[in-house]
Amino acid sequence: MISQFFVLSQRGDNIVFRDYRGDVQKGSAEIFFRKVKFWKDDGEEEAPPVFNVDGVNYFHVKVVGLLFVATTRVNMSPSLVLELLQRIARVIKDYLGILNEDSIRKNFVLVYELLDEVIDFGYVQTTSTEVLKSYVFNEPIVIDAARLQPLNPASMFMQGTKRMPGTAVTKSVVANDPGGRKREEIFVDIIEKISVTFSSSGYILTSEIDGTIQMKSYLSGNPEIRLALNEDLAIGTSDYRSSSGSGSVILDDCNFHESVRLDSFDIDRTLSLVPPDGEFPVMNYRMTQEFKPPFRINTLIEEAGSLRAEVILKISAEFPSNITANTIIVQMPLPKYTARATFELEAGAVGQTTDFKESTKRLEWGLKKISGGSEHTLRAKLTFSQELHGNITKEAGPVSLTFTIPMYNVSKLQVRQFTPSSDEKHILYCHKRLLVPHMLLNNSHIYTYLLSINLHGGILKTHVFLYVDLWCR
Repeated sequence: MISQFFVLSQRGDNIVFRDYRGDVQKGSAEIFFRKVKFWKDDGEEEAPPVFNVDGVNYFHVKVVGLLFVATTRVNMSPSLVLELLQRIARVIKDYLGILNEDSIRKNFVLVYELLDEVIDFGYVQTTSTEVLKSYVFNEPIVIDAARLQPLNPASMFMQGTKRMPGTAVTKSVVANDPGGRKREEIFVDIIEKISVTFSSSGYILTSEIDGTIQMKSYLSGNPEIRLALNEDLAIGTSDYRSSSGSGSVILDDCNFHESVRLDSFDIDRTLSLVPPDGEFPVMNYRMTQEFKPPFRINTLIEEAGSLRAEVILKISAEFPSNITANTIIVQMPLPKYTARATFELEAGAVGQTTDFKESTKRLEWGLKKISGGSEHTLRAKLTFSQELHGNITKEAGPVSLTFTIPMYNVSKLQVRQFTPSSDEKHILYCHKRLLVPHMLLNNSHIYTYLLSINLHGGILKTHVFLYVDLWCR
């Protein structure tokens, strides 16, 4: 049972506010933002997604720089409320096409109408875009994607000029193109969240992939779609039915959207579905099969006296030389008594930046691009405000690495075929082009396979993208 729902900007401005039950004070948005902005409990830098202030439970998720927040006084499942907030953000994006502060402000009437249909007196009614189209009649005011301001590398998946053409994932599912013509398109993303832990010597300690096949449909007439995955795909070790070679993809477990039919999945790994309007997960899966990460990180910390130390970071790109990684950012927490840090880059380094965040005691190293098979090294000389006590390596790290790699996939899960059902008389043409995706999962590895289908003889487009966080201890 939700008491309030509101959306705040990065500055704390109240963009949307809906009070469903009247049992929480009106100033809850200000209380929430002040608590999140100055969160210092337990030494954490950021507020957790769920916390309690004066008997009010606050739940929040951050989407494209906007804070989606729900409040309640009752004891509700945190997973339920956080999932609800994500789905509300997804529904709003389905209708507006572009999810940002400007689009919400220009479409506030439509947004409030959606909220009134999604939640009634605090109780959830539906979060299906397909169902909502029967009850919501306001037309969205479409925002031109070309006018969007570029964002930082961590949020370029969401929105920005380097992401996606305006007619791709930034289009509303209910608005027509100029001239009243509706483009028949469907987009499929393979999104994977990867957690990799390296030892200090560079060996992999743990590795896991949590992935989803996500779809966004603009198709009219509800045509049936067939989506074929790897033929050597196995679910669980007992289902390892294909050749025992290393080329097989073994998933520990998976689940499917309610619209997916599995009649031929066990035979040829083909999924059949009638995609509903909007964005939805076709399949969620988990994999712990051993894989080779695209990067390997080695860290060395050497003491150079009682008040000094030297950190050496080495990044090795372990992917083919014809592939290039972009927007690489390395971060490493330093000991809390670090007063100063000076950096030394390798000879001939181009497009690299270094910084020491004194407020958070964090080292940051940015590289514009890295080619496959190359290695890069950074030396950082640290000065401490007090003498060293104990093992310095236990007070520094772990190292996190974020980057993007177009046209590269680690898990080997692929959409090998994507076609309308046999009774649909359509011709699909395949064309590869480099695009930039629209989604970001924190601490994640994302491989995106994007398909745009014109069901009346148009173009099928493919796209891959990668984002990874690797933790080194």
